[in-house]
Amino acid sequence: MTVASAVRPGALSDIRVIELGQLIAGPFCGQLLGDMGADIIKVEPPGAGDPMRDWGQGAEKVNWEVIARNKRSVSANLRVPEGQALVRRLIATADVVVENFKPGTLEKWGLGPDRLLAEQPGLIIARMSGYGQTGPYADRAGFGGIGEAMGGWRYIVGEPDRAPSRMGVSIGDSLTATYGCLGVLAALHVRERTGQGQVIDAALYESVLQVMEGLVPEYDRSGFIRERSGSILPGVAPSNVYRCKDGEFMIGANKDSLWKRLAVAMGRAELGDDPRYATHLARGENQAELDRLIEAWTGTLSVDEVEALMVEHSIPAGRVYRAPDMLADPHFQAREAIVTVETERYGPLRMQSTFPRLSATPGRVRRPAPARPGQHNAEVYGELLGLDAGELERLAAAGTI
Repeated sequence: MTVASAVRPGALSDIRVIELGQLIAGPFCGQLLGDMGADIIKVEPPGAGDPMRDWGQGAEKVNWEVIARNKRSVSANLRVPEGQALVRRLIATADVVVENFKPGTLEKWGLGPDRLLAEQPGLIIARMSGYGQTGPYADRAGFGGIGEAMGGWRYIVGEPDRAPSRMGVSIGDSLTATYGCLGVLAALHVRERTGQGQVIDAALYESVLQVMEGLVPEYDRSGFIRERSGSILPGVAPSNVYRCKDGEFMIGANKDSLWKRLAVAMGRAELGDDPRYATHLARGENQAELDRLIEAWTGTLSVDEVEALMVEHSIPAGRVYRAPDMLADPHFQAREAIVTVETERYGPLRMQSTFPRLSATPGRVRRPAPARPGQHNAEVYGELLGLDAGELERLAAAGTI
């Protein structure tokens, strides 16, 4: 990060968020708000803390270092009255509460919106759950993958002759968190005008549904049901990953003018006006044949050679990246898309930077993820609630924090 971005406050630097969630949806919403400058106080159960601390792939589980950055951790046992009272006092100092427990859980703990908003009318409460806070399925347990299935995502992902696939990341949770964050920003704007807070109800399945494009109206209008189509989007061609001599390369020339330029790049300019490929509809009808034709050409060239031709002819295209490719790429470096964070557990750790980019109030990673549950108990409970060391020792001995 540049020095200039490091000294400017984030867009939400005057906002405090109490994060009560765990795993992905709630905590990722907290991460997004924290990346934009909000003071995130994460409440973890005493002891092991958020299960996300043990999630990830590879020899060392580092997912936590991303999702918990820019947060302070306090511990509180929300299953006992004293812990609930302690967190209510924390919430009284905050602007936003983020949670992703099963509906009814906050109410059971005396932290439901009715009570909190009665005490604090300007409070904003972002609630993320599998099926939403209402409806016949509201009480069911729900994870991101279930929301992806119900929202229509899983059915259309994968090869046509195989069972539905999944993405390699928890996209349902991340979408719900993003919509939850969007709701918080809108609610903050409304509060600025009216002084009133509100509840954001973000369901996993509805978050997935929002990105399903024309899936529902296509069926409603013409009875069409989308099916799994592997690496292509049916009727949109050419847009695929093609094998080269030394790797794979993505080309997206699915527009009449782009196809003509690709034909020239291939040394086959006549194909640009060939009736089989000249129009969007024609290319869609001959998609498999067209993909074979293009791959027969890319297969004679290296990735570098194909990329150079795509750049020369202004055709949208790109390499299929893995983490090592991202770390080595000069564009990632120039835009600081990946930053190095000094973590307590792992030392310098490279991870994705904050996003989106704001010119006047840029986000940044201000602090690493808390290494231990309750790491900031003394700081937060002392600063916000005035608890002294003796009281903190008593609460810890009682299992409250």
